[in-house]
Order: sequence, then structure tokens, then C-alpha cells
Amino acid sequence: YIDHTLLKPESTAEQIEKLCKEAIQYGFFAVCVPPYFVKQAKHFLEKAYMENNPSALRAPSLNQGRSGASEVKVATVAGFPLGYSTTEVKAAETEKALADGADEVDMVINIAAVKSGDWDYVRNDIETLFHICHRQKMLLKVIFETALLTDEEIVKLCRICAEIKVDFVKTSTGFSTAGATVHHVELMRKNLPDDVKIKAAGGIKNKAFAEELIAAGADRLGTSSSIQIIS
Repeated sequence: YIDHTLLKPESTAEQIEKLCKEAIQYGFFAVCVPPYFVKQAKHFLEKAYMENNPSALRAPSLNQGRSGASEVKVATVAGFPLGYSTTEVKAAETEKALADGADEVDMVINIAAVKSGDWDYVRNDIETLFHICHRQKMLLKVIFETALLTDEEIVKLCRICAEIKVDFVKTSTGFSTAGATVHHVELMRKNLPDDVKIKAAGGIKNKAFAEELIAAGADRLGTSSSIQIIS
């Protein structure tokens, strides 16, 4: 369920290595790291996996995906955290992230375009990154930043994402006025087909709230409090 996350601007390589070791130790689904750290995260996951599974050094390739021998995926972000960079910039970020070995990209929608009523731009922005990811069989998650949107805007975004057939929609960056809420997860689930998954993120600090979000319809959680939640 969990994307073990560290996206603070002051993150260090040492902190990313610790994040990766924890992801291997606790079996989290993915690490979510800044684009600058994608290559290093892949290396750290591989190293941590080998340290925890020395027999893998003698075995045939155990590669389960692009994160090396580790089954833990590497996720990163595009247009993060404000979303108002142009589609061309987000596309370049996404291409680079995938070239560096990212398995999943969490993009921020163009909130300014939503508020301006430029829905064609919003759709093209999402669709462009969706095609870049899917050409390489990688997942795209679309961050709405629900704290800044009306329910009507969230519903419209859900419909656009359903039509494009994105892999995931995501509530929040964790850098805005509020994070995930049960109401917003329920609203998204109600307006999405089952094959579009939901990632709740932002402000998920304890097990009780995590369980509420899962009950509301979240398929994945993005949090920097992963160990606290599962303990």
C-alpha cells in the first residue's frame, strides 16, 4: 500500500539511502524521491536488497522490474509541487526520469489552467505524460492538489483521467494548504472506474487515518511516516 516518501528540498543522499534501506526492510511498495535522486535510489535499493539477501549474489538474475533485484519500485515527480510549468517542461522531466530508471511518475496537474477554465490544456497536459509513460510501460499518477480545488473541479478531473485511462489519481503533493482527506478520496472513488486507482498523500501520520483512507477507497498511500503507520 505504501510509497515511502522523501521529497523535501533539503533531502540528502544519506537520507535517500536510509529511505531505501527502510523500504527493503519493511517491504514498502515504492520509494518516492526527487528526480535528482532517481539513479541513486535505484543503486541504494539494489545495495540494500543484496545486503538483506546475500544468497541473491549467487543466484540467477532476480530482477522483478527496473528497480534491479529489489521489487521495490522507484517513483519520482514532475511539475512538482506547483504544477504550473508547461507541458513541454513536464514532458522533458518525465523523459529524463524514465531514462534514469524511474518506474512511476507522479505529475502535478496545471492547477492554474483548471482555475482559468482551460480544460483542453489540462487534458493535453495529462495525456502527454500518460503517453510518455505508457510507451515505456511505466505508471503515471496524476496529482490533483485537492485542497485547492472545488468538488466540481475534482469530479471533472476524475472524468478526464478516466477517459485517458490513467493508472492512478493522487490527492495531494504534501506541500499545499492541506493533504488527503476522507471526503476527497470518497469523492474520487465515486467518480472513477475501478481500473483507475487512487493514491492518498499528504498529512498521513498514523495508522488510524491510513486505515480510514483505505476504507474510503485509497489503493496506495504516500507518506514519510510509513514506519510509524505500520508499527
